Amino acid sequence: MSNFLHDHTLTPRTNSEKQAIVNRLKRIEGQVRGIQKMVDEDRYCVDVLVQISAINAALKKVGFSMVERHAKHCVAHAIQDRKGDAAIEELLDVMKQFSR
Repeated sequence: MSNFLHDHTLTPRTNSEKQAIVNRLKRIEGQVRGIQKMVDEDRYCVDVLVQISAINAALKKVGFSMVERHAKHCVAHAIQDRKGDAAIEELLDVMKQFSR
């Protein structure tokens, strides 16, 4: 992975952006606790798997919203500062992790 992450100025998230992400993560946390309870209660495997799938989808949605913001703010600013190649490489590296 590139070293760009440590070499550029961050574009801070607004309070509303932070709150939206935290709210989504708290919902996901509640879903995980729900799955733990389902396992403790010996619920049907398929029901548990459906919930796991829902959590995976919710996490991907949070991740992609962060990728979108990163592209629109951090990468765009890096391009304006003539550091776009490194920012794009970093973004591609993280997108590869999402596709696994």
